Formats: sequence, structure tokens, C-alpha cells
Amino acid sequence: MSDEKKYWLGFNIVPRIGPVRFRALLEQFGSLEAAWHAPAAHLESAGLDRRAIENVVAARANLSLDDEWAKLAAHQVHLLTWQDAAYPRLLKEADDAPPVLYVKGELSAADDWAVAVVGTRRATTYGREVALQLATGLAHNNITVVSGLARGIDGIAHKAALDAGGRTIAVLGCGLDVIYPPEHRALAEAITRSGALVSDYPLGTQPDAHNFPPRNRIISGLTLGSVIVEGDEQSGAMITARFALEQGRDVFAVPGNITYRHSRGTNKLIQNGEAKLILSVEDILVELNLSMVEQQTVMREIIPENDTEERVLRLLSAEPLHIDELRRRANLPIAEISSALALMELKGMVRQVGGMNYVLAR
Repeated sequence: MSDEKKYWLGFNIVPRIGPVRFRALLEQFGSLEAAWHAPAAHLESAGLDRRAIENVVAARANLSLDDEWAKLAAHQVHLLTWQDAAYPRLLKEADDAPPVLYVKGELSAADDWAVAVVGTRRATTYGREVALQLATGLAHNNITVVSGLARGIDGIAHKAALDAGGRTIAVLGCGLDVIYPPEHRALAEAITRSGALVSDYPLGTQPDAHNFPPRNRIISGLTLGSVIVEGDEQSGAMITARFALEQGRDVFAVPGNITYRHSRGTNKLIQNGEAKLILSVEDILVELNLSMVEQQTVMREIIPENDTEERVLRLLSAEPLHIDELRRRANLPIAEISSALALMELKGMVRQVGGMNYVLAR
């Protein structure tokens, strides 16, 4: 354990300290260790209000960071922060990325190619079959399946990915030592062997209803796109779709029976042009440019990312940028930019959209 990391753990346990305040503390004090030991008056200078400061002071008096760290080890959970290279690349791009992730199992570079499959807990026979087919197809194409471990569509998606020999990630709305729903305990254990359980909630956090809407931003944030199989207009699946749209990620929806309540959300997404209608896994692969994931994975392993690629990635977005403008902004020779873009296309990192214009390949 690094000493600094245990202070990330401490602040994540303190109520009213979210991503904005984490950034403010880091900017003000340079490290969370310094912030943890700072006088209350100095915490106010970092923008913390009275209640937040009271919470920090109380935590410092009552919380043993060493004991909290020992709990992680006892439950085979490890911690990732914004500062860790292993923090998921896609999630880190999101504005609301959690400062701390609790992980049981292992996240992998292969999870850069991930798609969420979510839906109602009260799935129809049709919805169950569609979720099974989509998750199986994604796993067969080396795409990590992300979902929320809930009853219904979520559980089916996780199990289908595992049965197909693929990777899957479950994002929980509680601590990783509190599996919910309890009947998915065996499924959760299987997921840790072929993927990971993830949460931004401290150990011991119970599955209260208000925890689940915020966790959906992590489901969408970990992925290139989210597939909504079935869901009413006010369902958790629709909250995931909203987060995905806010994060600039693709949303896909499976059309359903117009007389069935749990098709209202998906059909409305399609009707409003907020989601792409899909009929098969091939529709997802084509839209997300995921037909060559196996080859792209091999290329990333053979040719590691370099400084030029990092600079190009920082400059590109979902908006097309011409190679000449990219060269100007990067202040690099055109030959170096051209070579980097060619390799990055092979690795599935960028995409040419015509006329030597490039976008991020997500």
C-alpha cells in the first residue's frame, strides 16, 4: 500500500466529498495526505462547506485508515484512483468519473472494448432471449460485457458472457462485501474469475435504493456504448441511457412490443432519435467499429502506446479533425503524425471518417 492511497480511501468514506471536492483538495494541497492533516480553516480555503469540514474532522478522529485498508485485503478488494495507470481509460474520460474504485477481480486492457447490456428486472421471455443472444455475441467477439448484477436482464447478460468464455464487469450499488441481490452471490464469485466486481461505495455500504441511479454512470462510463434491452420510461436502464448520452457514448435500444410497459423506454429512445435501433449484435459491432477487436488487441500488445500517440489522443474527440490541423496543434512533423495515426487505426484507437479527418474510435 502506498501511504498516499490510504488517504484516497479515507476521503472516499467521508460523506459530502465527491469528485469536485477531490479535485479541489488536490489542487489546494498537492496531495490527499496533506489535505487529511490540514487544519479545518485550510479545508475551507479548498471550497469545503461547514458540513463537509465537520465530516472530515469527525472521520480523522474516529477512522483508522490502516484498519480500513486491512478490510480491503480481508475481502480481496483492491483500490484504484484517478492517479493509477490501471484506472479504466474509458471511465476516466467521463466528467463524473469516481475518484476511487473498489475492485474485486481484475480489470484488463481488454476492457477498453466494452459494451453495457442492461434492462428491466422483470424481463419478458423475449427480453431474456435477446439479452442472451447479444451478450453471447459480444463475448464471442472479444467485447467485455458490463452490467449491474441486478435481477432480470443484467444477470442474464453477465451469465451469457461467462458461458461464452468472455469477460464481464458488474457494477454494484453497494459495498463489494455486500452482494445484492443475494441470489447472485455465486454469479458474482464467477465474475471475479473472468472479470471484476466494481463499486465506488465503501465496504459495508448497504444496497439502498438511492445508491443505484448514481452507479449507472459507471456502467455507461466503462463502455463504448450501452444497449437497453427492455425498460420502462422511469427505469434504471433509462438512467443508464441518460448518463451514456451525457458522456458522449452511443446508446442502442432493442425495439419491443408497443403494448408492453417495459418496452416503453426503449421504444421512446428510438422514436426520439436518442438510441440506434438494433436487431442483432452485428449492428453494435458495425456502429462501434468493433469487428476487429482481436487483431487490435494483438497490435496494442506488440506496439505499446508512445508519447506521440498520447499527444494525438489528447487532441482528438468525437468531432472530426483534419490531419493538417492535428499536425499544427501537436506541433509535430507530418510524417510522424501520419505514421502514428496509421498505427493507432490498426490498434482501434482512432478512426478516419473521410478526407483525412480523424476521430476517437469510440
